[in-house]
Amino acid sequence: MRMRSKGFPIVPVMTALALAMMLPAGAALAQTAPAGVGMSGSTDRSAASPERSQDELAGKLVRRVIQRAPLSVPGREMVQVETEIPPGVESGWHVHPGEEVGYIIAGQVEMMVQGRANVILNPGDGFLIPPATPHNARDIGPETGRMLSTYIVEIGQPIATFVDQHAHK
Repeated sequence: MRMRSKGFPIVPVMTALALAMMLPAGAALAQTAPAGVGMSGSTDRSAASPERSQDELAGKLVRRVIQRAPLSVPGREMVQVETEIPPGVESGWHVHPGEEVGYIIAGQVEMMVQGRANVILNPGDGFLIPPATPHNARDIGPETGRMLSTYIVEIGQPIATFVDQHAHK
């Protein structure tokens, strides 16, 4: 069997990515997000905050910053985050100060984006959320959902800010 010399075979690359996501939190470039990294007004597995009442479900998410680095675009940085969403849990309606490019690693996730029909995403499905667009993700089970999100955002801005879901239906 002959291999083409152009590009990378997609299956081994995706397999390597999936395996890399299973590394312990201390391995390679991975690091656990410190308290305060995550949604504006919340922390990962967070303690109470003034916005906690509108984010009871999102407090059950586990977020892990994989990498964070400035980009060649002035004023922008890339933040890559793995998020685990237990069955029945939602991220909470929120916006980002830039694009979110995501990929479902495991589970089934219902993605709700303002102005679009809700979609069910399965392992291997990708998604793109435009800047400042309210959206919410809910794991529909039965297993814990895992997604990898890469944010292209303004430096110095919170990665995400919660918004009132009723204003966006």
